[in-house]
Amino acid sequence: MPDASPSPARLVIRQPEEAPSYWQPVPANGFVRCLLDQASTGSETPFAMGTQTVAPGCHVREHLHDANEEVIFVLEGEGEAHIEGAVHPMKPGGIFFFPRSRAHSFHNTGAGPLTFCWVIMPGGLETFFARIGRERRPGEPAPSPFPRPENVRQIEAETVFGTLPR
Repeated sequence: MPDASPSPARLVIRQPEEAPSYWQPVPANGFVRCLLDQASTGSETPFAMGTQTVAPGCHVREHLHDANEEVIFVLEGEGEAHIEGAVHPMKPGGIFFFPRSRAHSFHNTGAGPLTFCWVIMPGGLETFFARIGRERRPGEPAPSPFPRPENVRQIEAETVFGTLPR
């Protein structure tokens, strides 16, 4: 019989430009929207969810999450997911599930933006994006490409990234 006690989680409804959003540095450029996280939902199962838009010709560098599982659902654009030496197409409707410690990168190979939804369990990716990015406000133009913070490796270690095998 299911537990009938009320959930500690909160109902959250956000319209497209109401969530925190951050311009991202090179090599991804583009921007991230952090739609849901533990702080906003109070969910019993910790997770974070958002979208990332990667500019044409840009990419999300190779990385892995050693203590997190990740889902990527492609919303628009064309690209490639490079996963442990194999290349997989990224097109609208495609989905990827990454268990812990599976190296991956995403490359926009199309003429327009590549946008995907990400879910990470437990959360923490939203903190990384906020720390390396610049706040994005609705309607403002994209900034000129800007570098990653000099302490990006420290930020990665303090959030959801593991060390790639070399």
